[in-house]
Amino acid sequence: MTILVTGGAGFIGGNFVLDWLAGCDELLINVDKLTYAGNLGTLKSLDGDLRHIFIRADIGDRDALSRLFAEHQPRAVINFAAESHVDRSITGPGEFIQTNVVGTFNLLESVRGYWNELAADEKAAFRFLHVSTDEVYGTLAADDPAFAETKAFEPNSPYSASKAASDHLVRAWHHTYGLPVLTTNCSNNYGPYHFPEKLIPLVILNALAGKALPIYGDGQQIRDWLFVKDHCSAIRRVLEAGKVGETYNVGGWNEKANLDVVKTICSLLDELQPKADGKPYVEQITYVTDRPGHDRRYAIDARKLERELGWKPAETFESGIRKTVEWYLGNQDWVSNVTSGAYREWVSAQYGA
Repeated sequence: MTILVTGGAGFIGGNFVLDWLAGCDELLINVDKLTYAGNLGTLKSLDGDLRHIFIRADIGDRDALSRLFAEHQPRAVINFAAESHVDRSITGPGEFIQTNVVGTFNLLESVRGYWNELAADEKAAFRFLHVSTDEVYGTLAADDPAFAETKAFEPNSPYSASKAASDHLVRAWHHTYGLPVLTTNCSNNYGPYHFPEKLIPLVILNALAGKALPIYGDGQQIRDWLFVKDHCSAIRRVLEAGKVGETYNVGGWNEKANLDVVKTICSLLDELQPKADGKPYVEQITYVTDRPGHDRRYAIDARKLERELGWKPAETFESGIRKTVEWYLGNQDWVSNVTSGAYREWVSAQYGA
């Protein structure tokens, strides 16, 4: 038995690969383009592990994918591959359209071609699981109910629009061609191996370096925070028992304002690695101009996933953020390899690009 994971060197994908192989001997084919956010250092513990086969490839390369499908005959494909940083999508939306829309289309077509040739029993058992975001639903007012799976899509950034488009494609390939798909829409993930452009790792690293901790606007933008290992367990459960064609929201039930998240990180650092001068890290907070079109609030209603599949998160925000801060403090080699440019130099030497 084999599964194929796309984007398996990224933050969520890499955590999923580690989580999957920690509890399963099934062969895992890991396909990743290795853009700036893909990091094989995340998977270093799998060096020499015959259950993990890494292949550098683009989900838009149908020939490469066709060869992989023919050789490895996966029973399932889990699609993590995506450009995901809102700020980058504002300054350079083209990459997001190419990867998240065109790339998903090409992946779906490659999967459909493979699936059509399977024997009847293999065809019935096959699954394509598409990992998406709560940002496709738009923004919420303070007193609005949390996003349910039936909420209309109202994306407000180039990133969220590109992910909404990919979700629509997945849905259409199920309804038109019968492809057995599952979709998950998750809230903000955090945890180990997070590329330090996102809020939580950026704040941890800037704080330790004595740099400013930038807060957009008034810092009252609210997000539902989901520990990445909880997200991995939800994906495993949806793959195992989800109903074909359905969408499942995955949330942490942890709505927090960005400013409160940053202050929590500062308090943990004060405890775990206090500054030599005794000053609190919170003094490094700096308010910066808000980004264009910044959504005010996201909140996920994950009751369907709990009701139908029995899943709920294991971590509170308090337990998860402590584990995250402790991980970054204990893994400075991974951080410096990612941030220094050494990793990109290794990729160039290894792969010629």
